[in-house]
Amino acid sequence: MRIAVIGVQGAVEEHVVATKKAMQKLGIDGEVLAVRRKGIVSKSDGVIIPGGESTTISRLMFRDSIASEIIELAEEGKPVMGTCAGLILLSKHGDEQVEKTKTKLLGLLDVWIKRNAFGRQRESFQVKLNVKYVGEFEAVFIRAPAITKVGEDVEVLATFEDYIVAVKQDNVLGLAFHPELTEDTRVHEFFLKMALD
Repeated sequence: MRIAVIGVQGAVEEHVVATKKAMQKLGIDGEVLAVRRKGIVSKSDGVIIPGGESTTISRLMFRDSIASEIIELAEEGKPVMGTCAGLILLSKHGDEQVEKTKTKLLGLLDVWIKRNAFGRQRESFQVKLNVKYVGEFEAVFIRAPAITKVGEDVEVLATFEDYIVAVKQDNVLGLAFHPELTEDTRVHEFFLKMALD
């Protein structure tokens, strides 16, 4: 199995490490690659878009033709996971901040996104969430976005306060938090199981 982690900017190495650990736990023989150029995503069994600065990641992904490869991979039914900024980029519907920064979105999740829903960097926090298919999970939120509304094909996996913070639409998984910043690899294991199906 080959999993690509989009490596243009953000929490890349943490996702690589977490995915490798999840592979070991599931007994999967495979490789995890940080990807900065086109041609690798299309040969992968799944792709992860990490957190970071969504406008920057978007610009680099579209500039280097990685974005079109992610869309094609998703259309082939292979799993795509976006965390924090990655969730913003997977969304179909941005907020006024997305429009103001002219951030191009991949449009793979039929959700309405709100950038920085929980405030700035210093308002980062950790909270126990009940995540469907995963169980109780210690979620790390850093300048996190949130989902305000979902389309009818979107399954809500977790909520916090008045917001939706984890969703699944077919083979696309979107999380407002950072599962790669904990020792718990169950979210990555769930993602890998989607690649096995």
